[in-house]
Amino acid sequence: MENLTGIDCIGEYCSYELHDIAVDNCPCKVVAPREFLPGRPWIWKAEFFTAFPKFELAMLEKGFHLAFMSVGNTFGCPSAMDHFEKFYDAMISWGFSKRPIMLGLSRGGLYIYNYAIRHPENVGCLYADNPVCDFKSWPGGKGTGEGSDSNWEKLLKDYGFASEQEALEYKGNPVDNLEILAGHGVKLIHAARTEDTVVPIAENTDIVEKRYKELNGSIKVYRHPGGHHPHGLDDPTPLIDYILENVRYV
Repeated sequence: MENLTGIDCIGEYCSYELHDIAVDNCPCKVVAPREFLPGRPWIWKAEFFTAFPKFELAMLEKGFHLAFMSVGNTFGCPSAMDHFEKFYDAMISWGFSKRPIMLGLSRGGLYIYNYAIRHPENVGCLYADNPVCDFKSWPGGKGTGEGSDSNWEKLLKDYGFASEQEALEYKGNPVDNLEILAGHGVKLIHAARTEDTVVPIAENTDIVEKRYKELNGSIKVYRHPGGHHPHGLDDPTPLIDYILENVRYV
């Protein structure tokens, strides 16, 4: 893959060329399509690199690259976003588009939203699938969802909160910071299962949709039946067509 330096090894990802690299001391992956599109558009997946890849494989087939940075299970906390900033800079220095399509499954929603809120000019759109948009919902479990005690305890540490009360009063969740995205015209896309008891749609996607529309932001929501798993649409074609027709990704 031209203009990509610091390659440790080259392997395969579903028959596509896979480059394992390190950026800011974090392991990263870049998957190359068989034929590159002009401007090198790319999908930036946050968390769960190999999970439910139907969308990513279809986009690779169309000439998009796929990229991933592992920052551990850190819930999109500020230090994780510092690493993301270094990865974005590296990708741009290697000739990739300045407007990646950011993909977040489940807790990955916290990562893509928190990065985009820091740098709304650096994203083409956000595609969030059954996403966490408020950590009080998951892993906090402070609403109707199941929550996760172990993940909640780790989140408190990763964010540096002095107490649970400080976390509950925190105003840095995606649901609280949509105005900057709307102001920059960032398009939001959600796929959400209506019977999700892990990341309840009413506490996450529904709130984002309502607030973003009130801000005159562009958001498209694909609601479909089922629980938290599996992720992704059964047929991603309508989603992909929407992105190709409506999103500025180069």
